[in-house]
Amino acid sequence: MTDTTARSPRSFPTSPALWFFISLALIAVFSLFGPEEQSLGTGVRIVYLHGVWVWAALLGLGGAAVVGALALIVQRDKWHRWSGALARTGLFFWISYIPLSMWAAQVNWNGLFLAEPRWRVAFVFALGGLVIQVGLRLVENLQISSVLNVFFFGALMYALNQAQEVMHPASPIFTSGSLRIQGFFIGLMLLTTLAAWQLTRWWYGKE
Repeated sequence: MTDTTARSPRSFPTSPALWFFISLALIAVFSLFGPEEQSLGTGVRIVYLHGVWVWAALLGLGGAAVVGALALIVQRDKWHRWSGALARTGLFFWISYIPLSMWAAQVNWNGLFLAEPRWRVAFVFALGGLVIQVGLRLVENLQISSVLNVFFFGALMYALNQAQEVMHPASPIFTSGSLRIQGFFIGLMLLTTLAAWQLTRWWYGKE
């Protein structure tokens, strides 16, 4: 006897957490194929990763500021929540960028140059951002969250612009003159942005 019951198509997994970890795995594999650099050799691959992590953090924190500002104007709770989710994603990448920075410095320059102003800025804003996010979870006020997201990103950009560059060039990838390096970095950035978006979706689901 033939079963005529309609079978629903197998659903495609949409869990943000699952896709986040899949994205991280793709990033790890893709990083292994990064083009070598003349002076750093294969050690430059961790520098690529360190670079895209910073950009993912800035995109998340910048997105939180923009969406938060719009949310304050139009007074939409949904936008406030997206601002909070983006801020936590940006902070995750900002905090995790610090050990990546230390690893890159150890591999390529035999240690971390603690006098580097940008490293001090990174540490201060990682600690400050963590305190702010913990406080916001306790207060649970969407408007205050968006306001702080705007001010936090503004303060971070001001501090980065004021910090002197001792060892760190302004844009080492896009001033390298190597299309291969630039193309690889863009591809790695796209994968990292995908991971950041999945993490943002996960945070939003926790609101």
